[in-house]
Amino acid sequence: MQLEDYFNFLAPDDIRIKGSRIGIETILYEYIYRSRTPEEISQTYTSLSLEQVYATILYYLHNKEAVDNYIADWLEWGHQQRKAQALNPPPGILRLRKIKQEKEAMKQGNGA
Repeated sequence: MQLEDYFNFLAPDDIRIKGSRIGIETILYEYIYRSRTPEEISQTYTSLSLEQVYATILYYLHNKEAVDNYIADWLEWGHQQRKAQALNPPPGILRLRKIKQEKEAMKQGNGA
């Protein structure tokens, strides 16, 4: 079995672990940025085997520059999505903010 056989390469920015909907970025974020062990990751993502987690890490180590760019693009995309959401929050968030402002105004009006 080749290392690439563990993955579905759906697009240049979408590599999933075969047999799941989990992208390699999910596993590698836990490994790289949260310093979690393969065993801890496998316990968190129970639909994956420990072998799949190790294969993902090994794929990263064999393709470090390309995967670093892949993850950097994924992190930037997430940042842009959070920024867009902050600029255009859903109606429920707007209602909660309004309620919070009203409660704070009532507290200030009561001298509390």
